[in-house]
Amino acid sequence: MNTENASLTVSGAPKKGKKYFSVSEANRALPYVSKIVREVIEGHAERKEMGHEIDRCQDEKDRDQLFTGYERLTDKLNDLLDELHQVGVELKDWEKGLIDFPAVHQGREICLCWHHGEQCVHAWHETDAGFAGRQDVSMLEPE
Repeated sequence: MNTENASLTVSGAPKKGKKYFSVSEANRALPYVSKIVREVIEGHAERKEMGHEIDRCQDEKDRDQLFTGYERLTDKLNDLLDELHQVGVELKDWEKGLIDFPAVHQGREICLCWHHGEQCVHAWHETDAGFAGRQDVSMLEPE
């Protein structure tokens, strides 16, 4: 077996070309990311309410207008999601504004975890652990 590229096939191994963040890089990105996340949270709540209004609306003309606004808001949310992807982060929860910053620790991919309202990135978790598996970033050994 050719072991030269064996680390690329190991589950959890960093992927070539993917953006990975250190804790300090993630914290430097937060002013921009948090602004987008705030817009996502607000837009998602507005779109959710609009969906309820559409469901309750009896007048077809009014429903069409509401649906046009709903589609416009959906497009805006998709644009915001694209911005987050361009930064290299993943939105995990539209209502809480939960974000994962991909990172590498001890040769494996992990996630630095932040959610709207936090002042800085102070938690991380394994890629398969999610929010419930959050641990303090102070536990990460510097590489």
